[in-house]
Amino acid sequence: MSSSANRRVLSGMRPTGQLHLGHYHGVLKNWLKLQNEYECFFFVADWHALTTEYEAPQEIAGSVFDMVIDWLAAGINPGTAKLFIQSHIPEHAELHLLLSMCTPLSWLERVPSYKDQQEKLSNRDLTTYGFLGYPLLQSADILIYKAGNVPVGEDQVAHVELAREIARRFNYLYGREPGFEEKAEAAAKKLGKKNNKLYHDLRRSYQEQGDTLALDKARAMLVSQQNISIGDRERLYGYLEGGGKVIFPEPQALLSPASKMPGLDGQKMSKSYGNTINLRESPASVGEKIRTMPTDPARIRRSDPGDPDKCPVWGLHQVYSDDDLKQWVQAGCTTATIGCLDCKKPVVDAILREQSPIRERAKEYQKDKETVKAIIADGCEVARDVARETMEEVREAMGLDYT
Repeated sequence: MSSSANRRVLSGMRPTGQLHLGHYHGVLKNWLKLQNEYECFFFVADWHALTTEYEAPQEIAGSVFDMVIDWLAAGINPGTAKLFIQSHIPEHAELHLLLSMCTPLSWLERVPSYKDQQEKLSNRDLTTYGFLGYPLLQSADILIYKAGNVPVGEDQVAHVELAREIARRFNYLYGREPGFEEKAEAAAKKLGKKNNKLYHDLRRSYQEQGDTLALDKARAMLVSQQNISIGDRERLYGYLEGGGKVIFPEPQALLSPASKMPGLDGQKMSKSYGNTINLRESPASVGEKIRTMPTDPARIRRSDPGDPDKCPVWGLHQVYSDDDLKQWVQAGCTTATIGCLDCKKPVVDAILREQSPIRERAKEYQKDKETVKAIIADGCEVARDVARETMEEVREAMGLDYT
């Protein structure tokens, strides 16, 4: 895998409505960290949203810019990360089409989320190719940027594994270009006499003895070489491992920290459960939602002691309160020395403190939509340059460059 691919992260979100605090704690806070450590491409997955919302596409259109504003307001830096809209890069669709020609149908049918989502969304007609094929579109999203890392939760690891299998199959089918070995040997000579010998020694150690340390050393040596082309480097990677030219590096799942943000009913915060607090919700609405949250059913009267573990508000304290405050809640609830509204007030204050700078930044971007459009246009331009370069290589590997 090339060094650029290894340091590149690709992640996206579906524009299906306003972002809530679950998105912030589960995805955006992780993006804020990653943007300072990797080359990040973050995209609005509007085509993915169509897989379940195809009957109401106008809802998607209304959410695209709002979602990008949420990203920017949360602190995503367009000077560091590239922000773009999936449907503005038509190469995604082209790669998806070409990959569909060589991807076994059974690979898509066995993706765990396929049947799971059909059961959860039984009120919608999901008997479409788009729904069956969306994991393949995800693979195209990842592979077209040769992303080495994909931040996902545990429930999405299978999707990254599918992308790895598709990359492996594509490389096997199309990486053995005519005269591959001769081209690889010619590329090795460009390394210089000393590095050429080192490359072949390490290649032999890996292929004959299974020495994975030799493989790592050879890859590291290739990364440092400045006098060979990208194509030659990818040939040498493939030749090293005994295969063909590595057209697509195999992406790795970058496991995201699990979101600890519970919803207003104690379940996972989710739009489908109707238990959310939106990222930019008004202070009055936040206060009302928290004050009317259910609590331990044993606390019928103010004087009744309760059990925090049976109260959804306690889950919010786990996110927002320090040890001293949690100790105060624990003691006050179990002895009935504090009431439920007393317990809820610090949570309201903490959420409003968290939202305040986000809400203020969002107001500035809402007043200046042209800046937001320019940020998206710049991100799309960079993303499309990368996508075009990849597709040129794909067409050449498949023999589709007729002109």
